[in-house]
Amino acid sequence: MLTAATAACGGGESRSSPARRTPSGAAQSTLPRGGEPFTLDPADFTTEIDNPYWPMGRGNHWVYRETDAEGEIQRNDVIVTNRTKTIMGIDAVVVHDVVRKGEEVTEDTFDWYAQDADGNLWYLGEDTKEYENGKLKTTEGSWEAGVDGALAGIVVPAHPRPGLTYREEYYQGHAEDGAEDLGLTAHAEVPYGTFDQVLQTRNFSPLEPNLVEEKFYARGGGVVLEITVSGGSDRAELLSFESG
Repeated sequence: MLTAATAACGGGESRSSPARRTPSGAAQSTLPRGGEPFTLDPADFTTEIDNPYWPMGRGNHWVYRETDAEGEIQRNDVIVTNRTKTIMGIDAVVVHDVVRKGEEVTEDTFDWYAQDADGNLWYLGEDTKEYENGKLKTTEGSWEAGVDGALAGIVVPAHPRPGLTYREEYYQGHAEDGAEDLGLTAHAEVPYGTFDQVLQTRNFSPLEPNLVEEKFYARGGGVVLEITVSGGSDRAELLSFESG
């Protein structure tokens, strides 16, 4: 259950090995990075997603307000469906993500997630469509692990810690997002509430080297805030949450 408080609140190889230290001292692990291939064992995965930083109970519904540099506002509904999709032998949960400007749909996406035996939340692809003036504009950004060289990635690791880096998605030339855990004690204030002891990540892509985002994950609830810190000033903040 997503809880707001003013004080602290309480693929690859799907099993990660203990962290090791690089000469710089940054924490590392065997989570996937860049275009490194990983062997995914379907037997290691489940559709019961209970990672504490983004549990995905069926019917969970997040609503975000997205604001861009020009002050344009859109609404983003994210709903965990009862559907699954089999990808590389892995049963993945289907999450429906719809962005609207007023009553007009500007983006309609189905994302696919599964959790491994260690608790890492994997991202297995997306079917995304962008619309302009009610007409389909592009499906750029769509990808599926195992198709055309695309590789699954990690959205939230089982044991996040400062300095841990990993890929979120890899489809060469189309989707190459990565993330770095910055800390576990961040503070976030959004319309839905105030959160402490939040996981803060830095999100980046070599396809857009000047664009850097930061995401804030509250325990028990998932993403509560996203901000662009370089290459723009977009902001997405949680307006409401309903548990399924």
